[in-house]
Amino acid sequence: MVPYSHRIPEPKVLVSSFRPEGYYSAPGSDVRCPGNEPPHSPSACGMELEEAKELKERCSQCDAISWGLTEEGKYYCTSCHNVTERSKEVINTDIIPNTKIKYISRGLKRKSKFEKGWDWYVCEGFQHILCQQAEALKTLGVAPEVKNEVLHNFWKRYLQKSKQAYCANPVYTSRRKAQVLEDRVHHSDWTNGPELLSDANCTSCLESGAESQSDVPAPKPFPAPKAPQSEAASVCSGSVDGIEYSEWKEKGVVKMTVPGTLALCYLSLLWQRETVTLSDLLRFVEEDHIPYIKAFQSFPEEMKLYGRDKGIFAIESWPDYEEIYKHTIEIATFLDLPRFPDITEDCFLHPNVLCVKYLMEANLPDEMHGLTHQVTKMTGMGDVDSLTFDPIAKAARTVKYDVQAAALIVVVLKLLFLLDDKAEWSLSDLAEVHNEKNKTDKPWFNFRTWYQVMKKSVDEKKLKWEEARAKYMWKSKKPLYFSHIDKSVAYKRREMVVNLQKQFSALANSTPTVEKKSPSSFQFRWAKDDPARPCFHGHSLQGVLLKKGPALVTKNSLYWLSTQKFCRSYCKHVTTYEESNFSLSYQFILNLFSFLLRIKAALLHDEVSLIEKKLFKKKYSEAKKNSRSRKVKR
Repeated sequence: MVPYSHRIPEPKVLVSSFRPEGYYSAPGSDVRCPGNEPPHSPSACGMELEEAKELKERCSQCDAISWGLTEEGKYYCTSCHNVTERSKEVINTDIIPNTKIKYISRGLKRKSKFEKGWDWYVCEGFQHILCQQAEALKTLGVAPEVKNEVLHNFWKRYLQKSKQAYCANPVYTSRRKAQVLEDRVHHSDWTNGPELLSDANCTSCLESGAESQSDVPAPKPFPAPKAPQSEAASVCSGSVDGIEYSEWKEKGVVKMTVPGTLALCYLSLLWQRETVTLSDLLRFVEEDHIPYIKAFQSFPEEMKLYGRDKGIFAIESWPDYEEIYKHTIEIATFLDLPRFPDITEDCFLHPNVLCVKYLMEANLPDEMHGLTHQVTKMTGMGDVDSLTFDPIAKAARTVKYDVQAAALIVVVLKLLFLLDDKAEWSLSDLAEVHNEKNKTDKPWFNFRTWYQVMKKSVDEKKLKWEEARAKYMWKSKKPLYFSHIDKSVAYKRREMVVNLQKQFSALANSTPTVEKKSPSSFQFRWAKDDPARPCFHGHSLQGVLLKKGPALVTKNSLYWLSTQKFCRSYCKHVTTYEESNFSLSYQFILNLFSFLLRIKAALLHDEVSLIEKKLFKKKYSEAKKNSRSRKVKR
C-alpha cells in the first residue's frame, strides 16, 4: 500500500454517496472502522465509478477490481485506496462535476520558445574543448606550461588574428555590440581567467606578431542573418553566432574546427618539445584519453547546443594523421609564429632518440640503433635546421618525426635483409643453424622467427582494435537536434536506443561499453621469459654483418629502390605506392609500422623514398631518368 503521505489528496468536491461519513474500509476486508479514516483518502461517486469501469486490471494491493477517479484523473482502488500512476484522459469536464480546469489541463503547459541559457559564441565552445584537451594532456604527464603558457598564448593569438577578440573591432560588432569572452570572464576554464584579456603574460616571441596586428586588414564581418534573431539564442543555433560562423568565408582567415583544436595542441607540444608525437596524440584520442569525438558533452548545461552548432562541434570520424598535419601547418602559418625551439640530439623528437622507441616497439635488435644513427648522419636528417619547425620560412614544413624514424628503420632493414622475399629467408636459415649449435652464446637475429612472432601479435592487436572501433558508441549521451521542435523526438530516440542496447546486451550476456585502456607510450610489451612473445632486443646481427678491416659491412651487397613509379609533374607526392609492385616482406614491414603509427602505408613508403633519395643520390637519379625514358618511349 502506498503511504498516506505519498497519496494524492482527496478531491473536496467528490464525497462518497454510499459510505457513511467518518468510515473507511480497511484494506483487504469489508469492516468499516469509524474514526480512523485517513485525512486525505480518495473517494468516489457513482458517476466516477461508472467512468472507471473501463479499467479491468486487479489492484496490486488487495486484488480487487473496483476503481475510482481522482480530480486529477488518476485511478485509485475504492477498496484499499491504493492510488496508481495510471490516469484517464479527460476530454469533457462535465464528466467530473465541479472539477477545476487547472487540473484538467495539467501536463499540457506550453513550453517557452527558447531554452534560456548563456549567450555564448562558437569561439567559446572551442576554448572549452581546448581546455579539456589540455587538462587531459596534463593528466598524461605533459608539463603544465603547455596549457598555462603555450596553448593559452596560441589561442589568444588566434582570436586576435581572426578578429574575434582582443582587438578594437571584433567581427561580432556588425550585428551586436559585444565583447567576446569579456562578458563572462569568471566562466573561463583557464585558471588565470582575468589575465585572459591582457597581453601582459604573452611570451616575447608571440608579442612581436601581436604588435603588428594594426597593419593587417580586418576580416569581413560575419554575414548578417536573414531573419531577426533573439539575443539569447538564434532559432537554428544554440550559440549566438552559430549560423554566421558556419557561413563565414574569408580569404586568408583559418576557421577553427574540432580537428584544428588537435593541431593547436600538437603545436603546443612541439613548442615545448614534449615526448608526445603526432601519432601518439591521435592514438590517445582514439583510446578516449583526450576529448575529441564527443568533446561537446562537457559543455556547461547553460551552453545550449543545437541546430548549426551540431555541424560545427559534432565529429563523426576518427582524426586522420595527414588531416591534422595539414591543419598544423595551416594554423602555424596563419598565426605567423616564429621559429620553434631547436630540435637537438638530446631532444626526444630527434631521429637518434625516436628510433630507439620504435626499435623497442617493433621488437628489433638494439644493435640496429647504430645503423640508424649512421644513416641519419649520412643523409643529414639529424641537422638542427632540417628538424626545427619554422612557420615563417618560405616553404613552411614541419617534419613528421615519427614517420621519419619509422622510415629510417625500414631503410636499415632493407640494407641488412634486402627484403626481396629471398635474401631474408636465406639469412634466417644461417641464423637458425648457428643458434642450434651455439645455444649458450648470444643468439643471432632470425628474421623468420621474428616475422612469425610479430605477425601473430599484430594480427591479434589489429583484431582487438577493429572490434573496439566497431563497438564504439558514436551517439552522445546528450542528444543533438536541429531545432526545439525536434528536441522531444531526439530525446525519445535516444531513450529507445539506450533501452534496446540494454535489452540486446542482456540477451547476449555482455555489455556494449568498451573497457578503457590505461595510457601507455608503447602498444606492445615483450618479455624474455615469455615463449609466446619472445624478446629480440638482445639478439645479435653477426649473422648479417661481415668484418672488413676495422669496419662492419653487410653480407647483402644489393639494394633496390622503393621508388618504382613516379607521379606526374603536377602531383605533390614523390612516388605512387602499389602493393603489387613490392615484395611481401616489404609490405609486411610497412604495414607493421603504419599500424603502430595509425597511418597509411603509402605515407610511410613516401618517407622511405625521400630517405633513399638522400642516401643514394646517384642511383636515385638514374632510376628517375630510366623511368622518364620509359614514359617517352610509350
